Amino acid sequence: MKIILNEDVKHLGEMGDVKNVANGYARNYLFPHGFAVPYTDESVAYFESKKAEIEARKAQKRANSKSLKEKLEAQDVTLIMPAGSNGKLYGAVTSQTLVDYYAKLGYELERKRIELPGLTIKSCGNYTFKVRLYEAAIAEVKLSVQPQEEKKIEPAEPKKGEKSSKKDNADKAAKAPAEAN
Repeated sequence: MKIILNEDVKHLGEMGDVKNVANGYARNYLFPHGFAVPYTDESVAYFESKKAEIEARKAQKRANSKSLKEKLEAQDVTLIMPAGSNGKLYGAVTSQTLVDYYAKLGYELERKRIELPGLTIKSCGNYTFKVRLYEAAIAEVKLSVQPQEEKKIEPAEPKKGEKSSKKDNADKAAKAPAEAN
């Protein structure tokens, strides 16, 4: 069935796009939710009259994508992850890790738009990953994965009046009967 989209539909297209979809998809999902209208002479004329508005929205999306690309490429990403002495990470750097990193900085990226080399990164080092933006815009960002410094745990000294250890307690117990005599 031939339709015209009323608004942007993820994985299908943008407002004003003409698409061929399955009849059931159009009748049961797109039409009832107002996402699309049937391809008729009236709907074609309506979207022709709104063509300038639609093109302005697309131009705005292109401009936003271009500025986002410049911002992403200007900023190198450094992640500090727990790793072993050989440089292998205890976890992995995934696209979700990067989405969370950018969310803290105020950027809203989709996980599916981030392309990591080899799907995940499992060792420390320097990498480059891609972020697919609007249309053909792709940002290439440098990533540095650093090992987390391990804290050395020192044995805690007992405070005055506290029992220090089982061995000290055993020594005190042995001395107590000897002192009683």
